[in-house]
Amino acid sequence: MVHKGIENNGQIVSVRIFNQNYTIRANDGNVKRTQELAALVDSRMNEIAGEALTADSLKLAILAALHIADELDRANRRHEQSLRQIADQSAACSELLDRILD
Repeated sequence: MVHKGIENNGQIVSVRIFNQNYTIRANDGNVKRTQELAALVDSRMNEIAGEALTADSLKLAILAALHIADELDRANRRHEQSLRQIADQSAACSELLDRILD
């Protein structure tokens, strides 16, 4: 279910995470993305619940958040490494062009 929100021009989205319904705001207006993110959290919580010794939803949510934070950190590090490589290659190309043009 999607409702137009008044604040922040966002939309209100109903999602289900770990058998609980939540009404949240898609502040960026991207309802589909918000639903996909909720599905990711739901999936991760259910995955962890199948392996964990606890059924405490708060603990499972914290574990899911840690797993997702780890994935984000790894992706950010790969991105930063890629940016450094691009900058290095760009500098090398610029030097080569300077030598060719001189």
